Amino acid sequence: MADTRTIRVFDTTLRDGEQSPGASMNLAEKVEIAQALADLGVDIIEAGFPIASPGDFEAVRAVAGAIRGTTVCGLARCNDADIDRAWESLKCAEHPRIHVFLATSAIHREFKLKMDMDEIVARAVAGVRRAAGYCDDVEFSPEDAARTEPDFLCRVVEAAIAAGATTVNIPDTVGYATPTHMGGVIRNLRERVPNIDKAIISVHCHNDLGLAVANSLAAVENGAGQVECTINGIGERAGNCSLEEVVMALRTRGDFYHADTKVVSQRLVPVSRLVSNVTGLQVQRNKAIVGRNAFAHEAGIHQDGMLKEPRTYEIMRPADVGFTSTDLVLGKHSGRVALADRARTMGYRLTAEQLQDVFENFKKLADKKKEIYDSDIASLIEQQILVETEAWSFVSYEMATHTGQTPRVTLKLQHDGAAGPKEVTTTVQAGDGPVDAMFLAIEELTGYQVQCRSFGVQSVSVGKDAQGEVLVELEHQGRRYKGRGVSTDSVEASARAFLNAINRIETGPQQDKIDVYK
Repeated sequence: MADTRTIRVFDTTLRDGEQSPGASMNLAEKVEIAQALADLGVDIIEAGFPIASPGDFEAVRAVAGAIRGTTVCGLARCNDADIDRAWESLKCAEHPRIHVFLATSAIHREFKLKMDMDEIVARAVAGVRRAAGYCDDVEFSPEDAARTEPDFLCRVVEAAIAAGATTVNIPDTVGYATPTHMGGVIRNLRERVPNIDKAIISVHCHNDLGLAVANSLAAVENGAGQVECTINGIGERAGNCSLEEVVMALRTRGDFYHADTKVVSQRLVPVSRLVSNVTGLQVQRNKAIVGRNAFAHEAGIHQDGMLKEPRTYEIMRPADVGFTSTDLVLGKHSGRVALADRARTMGYRLTAEQLQDVFENFKKLADKKKEIYDSDIASLIEQQILVETEAWSFVSYEMATHTGQTPRVTLKLQHDGAAGPKEVTTTVQAGDGPVDAMFLAIEELTGYQVQCRSFGVQSVSVGKDAQGEVLVELEHQGRRYKGRGVSTDSVEASARAFLNAINRIETGPQQDKIDVYK
C-alpha cells in the first residue's frame, strides 16, 4: 500500500474569503476566526493583504501576534512597498510567511501589466528575493497560472524557486480549469522544472464552474502538496475551494488519494457556523459536509438501511465533522461549568470575562425558553464576540401597531463615542409594519441613510419559543454591509441585525479593493 502523504492546508478565509461582497470582518472577528482556524489544525492562515488598508494591516498584525503553532501569512504584490508592509505586519509572528504574486498569463501581461515575458520574470525574481531577505518562508504565485503558456509557466516557477521561493502556488484565478487540465499543469511542472523538488507545489482554485474542489483534488493526485481554500468555500464571485470538502474528500477516499491533512475534522461544523455567523453568508442546507441536510435521510428506503447499518447510506459519520448526536444540552438550572464545557466542545475559546457575560445572557434566555440548544449557545457566544466592537447597541423599544394603521415605535439605543456611552431615544410613527418602523427609527438615531437590499428571518433552533435569527444586507454609499441579530422577539432581532450592519458601516471597510489576484 502506498505511503500516505500529508497535504498542507492553506486557509485564506480572512483574505480571499473576505472579498465576498458584504463579508468584511472587523479586527476582533478576524482574530477570533484565526484562533478557530488554528484550533482546527490548518497549517497556514493567510490573514490579509497588509498594504490594502490600515485596517487590513492592523488585522494581519493582530493575528500574527495572537496565533502560535500555525504559520501566519500576508499577501503582497511583487513590489518593494507591498513586501515591506507585509513584513512589518508579520514580524511578530512565530512562523511568518510572505506570499508574493505577479500575473503571468498572456491576457494579463498585455492588458493589465503591459509587460513582456522577460520583465515578468525579472519582477518575480526581485519580489521573491526581497521577501526572502525578511523571512525563510516565501510563497510565490503566478496569477492566472491555469491560463499561462506551459513553457513560460515553467520558466517563471523555476526562476522563483531559484530566487528563494519555498512554495509555488498555481492559481486558477478565474475558475477556468477542468480537473484533467489542472492535473496536467501540476504534472507538467513536476516533470519539466529542474528545481521543483526545492519547493512545495500549492494550488488555489476558484469555483466559477463549480470545479474548485475537483480541480484541487486533481492537483493533489498529480503531486501538489498544499491546497489553498476557505471555510464554506466563501470568496469573490462563486467562491473558492471549500476547506471542509477537500479535507473530508482526502480523508474519506484515502484509499484513492493516499493523502490526508492534519485538520481536526470534528471542529469543521463549529468553525463553519462561526464563519457563517460572522460574515452573514449562510450555508446552503444541502451543502456537502457542513450543510444542515448533509446527513439527513428522508427517503424510506434510506431510513430503513440506516436503521440496519449506517454505512449503507453514510460514507462519513456526522460526529466526524462536528455534528453532535443530540442538540439539546442545557436548561435554566445548568451552571457556568456546564456552559463552559459545552462551549469548549463546540470549538469556542472564551476568556473568563466573556464566559461571565455569555452566562448572564444564557440565564436571561433560559427564563424565556424551556430548552437551550447548541445553536442557541452558539448564537450567544457569537454575539458576545461582537460586543466589544459595537458603537451602537440596542437597549429597548415600545411598539404600538394595529392592522391597517401606521405603527408607532419608541426606540432607545446606546452609542459609545469618544465622550463615553450615551443613551439616545426617538419616537417614530411611520412605515408599513413594525420592522419597517424600527428600521426608520434606527436611521433617525444613528444618522445613517441606507437601503435594505435583503432581509431574512429563520429559526435558530426548534420549538415555538425558538430564537429568531434575522439577516440583513444594507447598502451605504455604494458598498454593502451584512448584519445579524438574534432574539426570541423577532422585532428585536431585526433591530439588532440592522444595528450590526450599521456598526460595520461606522467602523469602515477593512479592505479597500486594491487589484489583487483572486
